[in-house]
Amino acid sequence: MAKEIPDLIAEARAGTGKGAARQARRETKVPGVVYGGGVEPQAINFSYNYLYKKLKAGRFLSTLFNLKVEGQDDVRVICRAVQRDVVKDIPLHVDLMRLRRTSRINLFIHVDFINHEASPGLKKGGTLTVVRPEVELEVTAGDIPDHITVDLTGKNIGDVIHINDVVLPEGAKPTIARNFVIANVTAPAGFIGEV
Repeated sequence: MAKEIPDLIAEARAGTGKGAARQARRETKVPGVVYGGGVEPQAINFSYNYLYKKLKAGRFLSTLFNLKVEGQDDVRVICRAVQRDVVKDIPLHVDLMRLRRTSRINLFIHVDFINHEASPGLKKGGTLTVVRPEVELEVTAGDIPDHITVDLTGKNIGDVIHINDVVLPEGAKPTIARNFVIANVTAPAGFIGEV
């Protein structure tokens, strides 16, 4: 399930605090900080256009990156927060956390639904109602799944799909202890007949 870890390129930032962050923004850079891993926090800058493309690509907060800063060892990081301008919605600051391959973290993982055509309920005109398009899982940093898959084969009108019905990737477990609903197959409006 785990895919190749993409690179995230940044440069070291000399100063810290508001003044240095404002200076970085004037130079069309987005300031950030890398913390955790038992090491001192490190101030970094991203090129605005580079970071904007990464954010637009999607799943930025659930992707494990290989952070490359010139003159320093590569380090695995995950984004913990992206602060944005409330009006322009542009990134203002990025918080990254260092991880070891064995670190356990909570991430929202996308849910894919397959075999729609093999569901009798959908063939009868039922509707797949997705309750959770993403599920929060506790995963190992070295094995972050791209998605989890829900097989709709044999699902009829009235069937409910719970988290316990889904085969999760090895080492992944839900952060919520109860057997919550992911989706269900609902009857079309005005449906009369056998369910």
